[in-house]
Parts: sequence; structure tokens; C-alpha cells
Amino acid sequence: MRIARFSIDGNVSFGVIEGDVNQPESLYVHALAGHPFGPPQPTGERHRLSDVRLLTPMLPNKIVAVGRNYAAHAAELGNQVPEVPLTFFKPSTAVIGPTESIAYPPFSSDVQYEAELAVVIGRMCREVPAQRVPEVVFGYTCANDVTARDVQQREGQWARAKGFDTSCPLGPWIETDLDPADLAVTCTVNGELRQAGRTSQMVRSVADLIVHISEAMTLLPGDVILTGTPAGVGPLHVGDEVAVSIEGIGTLTNKVIKRG
Repeated sequence: MRIARFSIDGNVSFGVIEGDVNQPESLYVHALAGHPFGPPQPTGERHRLSDVRLLTPMLPNKIVAVGRNYAAHAAELGNQVPEVPLTFFKPSTAVIGPTESIAYPPFSSDVQYEAELAVVIGRMCREVPAQRVPEVVFGYTCANDVTARDVQQREGQWARAKGFDTSCPLGPWIETDLDPADLAVTCTVNGELRQAGRTSQMVRSVADLIVHISEAMTLLPGDVILTGTPAGVGPLHVGDEVAVSIEGIGTLTNKVIKRG
């Protein structure tokens, strides 16, 4: 099931997307009452997807991101794969949806894309054993861990480099029925392929990451975990259109603008 969050006539709702994603004209959204974490409660409202504005599919309390989880990506930046998962936070204010723009921050001259599989948590949990990880996962979506690379290298800690406003595009929706073990992850800039990897290349699996992160903190419904990026990261410029695609989910597209 594909769960979206959308706006129409000033009203915001969650909804279920139906139709063939390869035929956009066939896509409809069926509105749901309330949040989507329990059994779906259709309201009876049905809209063509082209008539609504897709928003970020979730407003997370926190985004826990994982660095250097693909060996080739670690190597391309001159880093080793860490002995334990390298985790950091992106604030909720970094999140934007598929119709919003990445605003190039004035304190950087080297903003880069990072295509990632994002995990959406579906229930409050802590100290999750590996065998129960599927019980706490609501679904998966596409993410772009946009990074001010020069700031990351200059400051040594990543709060500003990876946490600036608009640095966490998510979308276009959440796929709830998906095996994350071996999915194609790609990124294009202005239609040119820049990244192409598979989740099977991750050093640590989705289950490993949830076990590790939940040892330290309580995860809440709607929280998002970013699982790392394949090799091929590179610069974005004002005017670029960047698209992250993940097999079985869809494509998240954002334009880059100058921060006004």
C-alpha cells in the first residue's frame, strides 16, 4: 500500500495511492481519516493525483541518519567504514516534500546530493530485537540527504552541514509492502544519472540499523531513519533538478533554488 500526505483546497490529509505509477494519469488518492498507523479509515473522498499537492509523506519527530553505510561511498570521500554505525540527526525543520525546492544555503559553495532509502517507523519502540524489526517498520520512502560538503569538512561536526532548512527531501509516498534487502537506488541531476547502487550493498542492513539505534533511544511513530548513500555523490547548483528513485517505491524530485 502506498500512503501519501496531500493538500487540496487548503485541507491536509493522508491518503492511499491507487493506480499504475508508470501511468500517472491513472493515479488517484483516497483520503483517510486521521493518521495512517492503524487500520486505514477511508473517508470516501477520492481525487486524481494530478489535482492535489503532494506533501512530505510524514512529519517526523526526528530523523536519524547513518553515514558511510556503503563502502564505495566511504572510499570516494577518503573515509573508512566505521566499526559501528555512524549516526547523526537531521532536524524536523530540514524536511520538505516532493513539490518543494531545496534552498541553497548562503554559507556553502558545495552542496551535494545523497540518494537514500528512508525507513518510516510505525510504532513506539525501544531496544528492538532483530527478529521483531518488521513489527516496528511502517514503510519506506525516498530521501535525499542533502549535504553542504565544504561545511561538513570545515566544521568537523555535521549539524549545520546536514541540518540546514530544506536539506531532507522525503517522498513521494510511503510504500508499506516492500522488502528492503536488494532495491535499486539511483539519483539523476537534470536527467543525467549520477548514482546507481543497490541496498544489498549496505554494510549494515535496515534491521541492523534499527537494532543499533533503538538501543540508545526511543523511536516514535513517524520517525525516519536514513540508511546511507551509494557512491557517486556530487554537487548541486541553483537551477538543477535532482531526482531520487528507489525500486518499488517511486521517484522524489526537487529543484534547487537560491535561498531568498
